[in-house]
Amino acid sequence: MPAAVISISGKHHACWSLLEMVQAGRRPVPYGVLLADQETGQWAQRLQDAGAYFDELDEPEFDILTALPADLRQKAREMGGVGLLDWLEDSLSGFFRISDRTPIAYSGAQTTVDRLFDEHVDSGVRPFMTHLPVFGLRAAATKFGGDQQVDAEQEGWVRAPEDLRLREGMFVAHVVGRSMEPLIPDGGACIFRAGVAGSRSNRYLLIEKFDETDFAARYTVKKYARGGVLVEAAEREAAIRLEPLNREFEPFELTSDEFRVIAEFVQVLPP
Repeated sequence: MPAAVISISGKHHACWSLLEMVQAGRRPVPYGVLLADQETGQWAQRLQDAGAYFDELDEPEFDILTALPADLRQKAREMGGVGLLDWLEDSLSGFFRISDRTPIAYSGAQTTVDRLFDEHVDSGVRPFMTHLPVFGLRAAATKFGGDQQVDAEQEGWVRAPEDLRLREGMFVAHVVGRSMEPLIPDGGACIFRAGVAGSRSNRYLLIEKFDETDFAARYTVKKYARGGVLVEAAEREAAIRLEPLNREFEPFELTSDEFRVIAEFVQVLPP
């Protein structure tokens, strides 16, 4: 399945390098993409999953790959992104090597790194292992909001954050509006998890409001709060308070027959 291609417009200036893994007797293998903003020092990276090489490496080499993502991020915080590229160019030898820097104009650092990773390292889409499906909110409500899953129009696939544990039922959708700022920016691409189990209190939920003709208002993310009852089962007969984070917007109440929960908010995808 081909990954969706997202175009970018350049607003900032950075340089990126290809990190390669070098094993004795073998050709170098592209392993990751490293990007550093030349003005701010912002750092972004995307590396292969070390588990893909479990059967090919000895234990010390596998341990190096496992520790590498966190080690690079820590060094980037200490040295700055450009400083880290300087250090890697001066110190890498043997198991790793780094390419010459390539200048690039970008708008979103992580989006750019993921695109470069697809182009130069690995373009494979492994559903719910490396990628999550992207849906419009109406399509997500169709697929995940009912009693049974049905076919719904999918817009493509997007790479998930490296440190996020994926499972089926997770998806990405864009949330429009300012009511959940600063947690969710207007137009932010958000990861959701369908199948909300257990207590819903104080969780951020994607809901569909019935009898709402305005599409922008029909699907919304709000904090789920109890409506004056102590036992959650009793909420079926009580009003549920749904709260925004942005104080410019007012909370509102709905009874259980006026809305349905589609999924739980997990996080915003980095730009």
